[in-house]
Amino acid sequence: MTKNIFIASAEPYSGKSVVALGLIHMLLGKTKKVGFFKPIISQQVPDTKDKHIETILSYFSLPIAYEDTFAFTRQEVLQQSESQNWGGIIETVIRKFKELEEAYDFTVIEGSDFLGEGIAFEFETNAAIAKNLGAPVLMIVNGEGKTTAQIINAALSVYRNFEMREVQVLGIIANRVKPEQVEDVRQLLQMQVSDDIMVSVFPWERSLHSPTLREITDALGARVLFGEQLLSNQADHFITGAMMLPNFLNHIKENVLVVTPGDRGDILIGTLQANLSANYPKVAGIVLTAGTEPEEPVLRLIEGLQTVIPILAVQKGTFETTTTIGAIHSRISADNIKKIELAVRTFEKYTDMQVLDDKIIKFESEGITPHMFQYQLVKRAKSRKKHIVLPEGNDDRVLKAATQLVAQGIVDLTILGKPAEVGASFRRLGLNPDMQFISIVNPAASDYYEEYVQTLYALRKNKNANEEIARDLMTDVSYFGTMMVYKGHADGMVSGAVHTTQQTIRPALQFIKTKPGVSLVSSVFFMCLPERVAVFGDCAVNPNPTAEQLAEIAICSAESSAAFGIEPRIAMLSYSSGTSGEGEDVERVREATAIVRARRPDLKIEGPIQYDAAVDPIVGSQKISNSEVAGKASVLIFPDLNTGNNTYKAVQRETGALAIGPMLQGLSKPINDLSRGCSVEDIFNTVIITAIQAQEADA
Repeated sequence: MTKNIFIASAEPYSGKSVVALGLIHMLLGKTKKVGFFKPIISQQVPDTKDKHIETILSYFSLPIAYEDTFAFTRQEVLQQSESQNWGGIIETVIRKFKELEEAYDFTVIEGSDFLGEGIAFEFETNAAIAKNLGAPVLMIVNGEGKTTAQIINAALSVYRNFEMREVQVLGIIANRVKPEQVEDVRQLLQMQVSDDIMVSVFPWERSLHSPTLREITDALGARVLFGEQLLSNQADHFITGAMMLPNFLNHIKENVLVVTPGDRGDILIGTLQANLSANYPKVAGIVLTAGTEPEEPVLRLIEGLQTVIPILAVQKGTFETTTTIGAIHSRISADNIKKIELAVRTFEKYTDMQVLDDKIIKFESEGITPHMFQYQLVKRAKSRKKHIVLPEGNDDRVLKAATQLVAQGIVDLTILGKPAEVGASFRRLGLNPDMQFISIVNPAASDYYEEYVQTLYALRKNKNANEEIARDLMTDVSYFGTMMVYKGHADGMVSGAVHTTQQTIRPALQFIKTKPGVSLVSSVFFMCLPERVAVFGDCAVNPNPTAEQLAEIAICSAESSAAFGIEPRIAMLSYSSGTSGEGEDVERVREATAIVRARRPDLKIEGPIQYDAAVDPIVGSQKISNSEVAGKASVLIFPDLNTGNNTYKAVQRETGALAIGPMLQGLSKPINDLSRGCSVEDIFNTVIITAIQAQEADA
């Protein structure tokens, strides 16, 4: 079940507010704590609040601070996008949303308003935010002024655009449709989308779109002469009072706004009298134009009336005034309870509430984006802080990563090296980490040195290691750091920025050893591709695994995938897909696949399968039909180290993907190896996954 839903449109004035009000009202009938979040607001005037957010918070009495309901103004997003800070925008949105989401049972997210230039950019932004938040989309299409064919084409175009960006659409709502088109639109739209998509059609409802006299006053910059207490009146029509009074009276309709020059006392008095008469409909208000106002006797007459409708005065001429009024797009505001209640009723009347509820309950998010993955990693690591040892205190990259890690409160650290030298390096780099969370230890001078020597000797004496060898080995930072983990003085170790994989792993294999039931150590990379995160294994440890070893790598990789929130769908890669290929290498992959199916029938697995068939839905369906994995694999197991290592590096370089890892799997305690070409970001991320592995080991 999803805990959030994203209301999105692709054009302005589509009626998102009606859907938001109706949806929140529906959810409050099922759960007590409903949150509201609008990632990007259209702040037209600095230091003012978004009226729609205020309406939501006020009407439903949601206990959310206004500043927690959004991440950016539209202008801020445009400025940051110009400076190429797209990643920072998404990370801020995710952080603010997650902080809000944690306090609520369900959160309604509303997309931006498409006011101003850059509509294409705005759609991309909304799609990216919905995807990164893992939120299904309830899509709104504006049917106002469109033929049935135009509504259908617009809806399908937006729907396919979301699909193309791998954003899951929960339902489509065509809003503001002419009543006579409603049934045709509903049937034709449902025929052309999946049965899994809820389709609703809302007919045009004049009362929802008619501006209030307050909105008209603001749009015109008018001065209120009379009836300020009735500015909530809605104007469903407007007419120009330029004809003779008898003819004019024939044009008065319910909730009409009369626009007339200020010197037309006959029209003014006739309108006021008609409003009082039982034989004429109610009048919404009067706008007096051209900078002229009624003469004193007329003003005195109006002041003496017991009931006075709003009378506004403007400097502009009649034509300019009517043009401005005609261009007003009414908004549902907090003080217009009648319109809010009508919006809720409209949503309830034209939405199949049971179908929508079922779809929310049954929705399952597909995949996880890189930004969300990294956010979740940091959050998990912080949730139960672990102690990680970094043996390579002589490397500047390690010291930079350490500074970032403790600044964010993610882990406690021990850095191995001579304290004076490490301290001097921090100062040389201009770094000032909080040393409350960092210990600098020289192995040979450590209080634990002798204890560690004796422990290593006891563990290795049957392997022809004497005490002198143990004493010598324990001055090696890789052995000392690994022993810290073995003895429980650290929860995990990350090394390899300076040392080789063999130097990093050898001590772990000698005395930390593998988990029960696991015969070999293998590795995975978390490949943060542009739109998803995939698990690649084994790309760092085993050169030519047997079928049995490949099966074990696949099972361990699937378990690692699930532990980090990625649903495992395993592709056993080869140069052939399905039953078409022959040869020793293909048969080894085929045998490994069979072993996995026998040992873990609960896992979704396909093999042998080619890379393109594993990750591309179209190719996957062509080469292997009716597969749970083809075209949507999340765990890709390479047949040998040569293929895996070259592929991950090629994908990383050609797509700009972030490769987090390698993460070693199979050891009884977390030890992880870095590439000697690693970046500060690589070290930072590897420490985080090591901390999470340590949490898993404690569970």
